[in-house]
Amino acid sequence: MAPETVPAPPAAQLREPRYFTWEEVEQRSGREEKWLVIDRKVYNISDFSRRHPGGSRVISHYAGQDATDPFMAFHINKGLVKKYMNSLLIGELAPEQPSFEPTKNKELTDEFRELRTTVERMGLMKANRLFFLLYLLHILLLDVAAWLTLWVFGTSLAPFVLCAVLLSTVQAQAGWLQHDFGHLSVFSTSTWNHLLHHFVIGHLKGAPASWWNHLHFQHHAKPNCFRKDPDINMHPLFFALGKVLSVELGKQKKKYMPYNHQHKYFFLIGPPALLPLYFQWYIFYFVVQRKKWVDLAWMVTFYARVFFTYMPLLGLKGFLGLFFIVRFLESNWFVWVTQMNHIPMHIDHDRNVDWVSTQLQATCNVHQSTFNDWFSGHLNFQIEHHLFPTMPRHNYHKVAPLVRSLCTKYGIKYQSKPLFSAFADIVHSLKESGQLWLDAYLHQ
Repeated sequence: MAPETVPAPPAAQLREPRYFTWEEVEQRSGREEKWLVIDRKVYNISDFSRRHPGGSRVISHYAGQDATDPFMAFHINKGLVKKYMNSLLIGELAPEQPSFEPTKNKELTDEFRELRTTVERMGLMKANRLFFLLYLLHILLLDVAAWLTLWVFGTSLAPFVLCAVLLSTVQAQAGWLQHDFGHLSVFSTSTWNHLLHHFVIGHLKGAPASWWNHLHFQHHAKPNCFRKDPDINMHPLFFALGKVLSVELGKQKKKYMPYNHQHKYFFLIGPPALLPLYFQWYIFYFVVQRKKWVDLAWMVTFYARVFFTYMPLLGLKGFLGLFFIVRFLESNWFVWVTQMNHIPMHIDHDRNVDWVSTQLQATCNVHQSTFNDWFSGHLNFQIEHHLFPTMPRHNYHKVAPLVRSLCTKYGIKYQSKPLFSAFADIVHSLKESGQLWLDAYLHQ
């Protein structure tokens, strides 16, 4: 039976608090009615979810649940956001109700919230703007160097290849930089972060900011949670991911691909194909279908710039060849780095566990080094990034010992591995989950 609808009067009319139980909140997690809890306050987001600046899906993924920790993690001006939330307030948890669901570790959650307060007090959420300025300048210099290589040395094979490598580096590093602005981790106001995000992802890379926001914040809200994290949407159409989901798929006798060979065909349809064969056309479909004309305008400036820069030197065929070689190289770089932290980890349905457990079971780190930091855009500190998504990346190494200590205290595995071991683990995990699927498909 559908839960009884409870009217939601404006907050100003609430003379006496209305009290709710967790059972009542959990029942409001469907399409028609959505509630969530922040700091014991109950909010009706049924209509607001469609207007949510971060996208309807990311906030809806917490419908029926406590969202205090993701709320704290994603917003840089919490006081301002809470003012806008007043109109959504319908009551609070009854005094006898716990602050969050029994599926969550109370002691761990309380201690993590204390850690976050300590981190803020240490100033680790404040960015060193010079770091990001120099990072942007190194990208722009590489971009100029790529063009100068062809202009000075001609368009023979060697300078052409060098130009392609330099441009691929520009694209990859701009990808890590737009990630910083997208997470609001550079400036103290959203406006400046959004503006620079549009410039880097739109003008330097030719992709829409709204598309990145739509996908990436869902990933952070519920990493490796099936149907909630779009980064694992390749399951089950192309890959069988994770031990739990692979066995489940096998028991259901579903076979969209020969998953027991997925660790082999990953090299064909994974790293080399994602950007040039899928993202390259999908981003245009996304902005047109959703009428994101500002994003489209920024994207046009990128394509116009690279066309008029390289077309006179290479001609049409040479320009198209260079463009798709760059996308091919960038795609390999992007996929290996972004998947090394997540694909080998636990993948499952949303079990509504606490914020720390949600992030740690789905993420791992790669050892720190100057090269690893640069090559991955500091995403080798994926654990710290997921726990504190608005933290400037240059501070990850400072908070890492505190996070590691917290994990040790509560018996949570904190994984960190060498770079090439992390790459290899992608393939190993695909082979393992493919075999688990086959065993369940044949014998269960």
